[in-house]
Amino acid sequence: MSATIKLSAPEKKGFWEIPICYEDEHLLALEKPPLLLSSPDRCDPSRPNLMKLLHRDIERGAAWVRERNLTYLMNAHRLDFETSGVFLLAKSRAVLVALADLFGSEKPVKIYVALVHGTPKEESFSIAAKIAPHPLRAGVMRVDEKGGKRSRTLFRIREKFAEFALLECQSVTARTHQIRVHLKHAGHPIVGDAAYGGLPLLLSLLKPEYRLKPNKGERPLISQTALHAEKLELSHPVTGAAVSISAKWRKDLEVAVKYLRRFALASEAPAS
Repeated sequence: MSATIKLSAPEKKGFWEIPICYEDEHLLALEKPPLLLSSPDRCDPSRPNLMKLLHRDIERGAAWVRERNLTYLMNAHRLDFETSGVFLLAKSRAVLVALADLFGSEKPVKIYVALVHGTPKEESFSIAAKIAPHPLRAGVMRVDEKGGKRSRTLFRIREKFAEFALLECQSVTARTHQIRVHLKHAGHPIVGDAAYGGLPLLLSLLKPEYRLKPNKGERPLISQTALHAEKLELSHPVTGAAVSISAKWRKDLEVAVKYLRRFALASEAPAS
């Protein structure tokens, strides 16, 4: 079978070639790209989204659908518009129900990597601040200990840089924008996350004697939320076997970390 799925939205001039990171007769996991919605936008249903594109291909019998004899696909969870990484789907209604029960139990291990501003004081820490919608900013969440829902995220420093850090984040609960909100609350917003105080990462801030070409503007190394769903570990909803699914880092995150390692090493050794 094909190792990628090609999706298109000609009316929006969109084309995506999406790698498959896991597949069996019950499950399909894709490497969701950044800047693509997981599911329809309630405010603007015309925006391309991954589920609509997948369902459209099922309806028209695209080649990748025919070779799998697929008639059903539904996502077991969501990823934010700018977040990339492991995106798990069920190939039947029964498997979807089983996955919903599994995710509801908080048993799956969801590992993300995030590039953040600043360096946390502790190598490992957790945040359990409650989260609720922002009362004045539509689509934005905030910490609200009185009216918010229980939320918990575990963090571990993977690498330290001058004024930045690469964190491993384990989302125990599944609240909207949870990792992003918790990191802002901790004073370490994610690079490129404009909604929660993150700034773009510019090479000119890292590289000594950086020179911009005449009449050219600087293009950020990262201009969107530097958050990637790296790994999902769970018990298979049908067989019960342990399943570990990983997604490769997206290109801008790879490049950014490469430059940080070259030009912005911290005085301390990277966390092991």
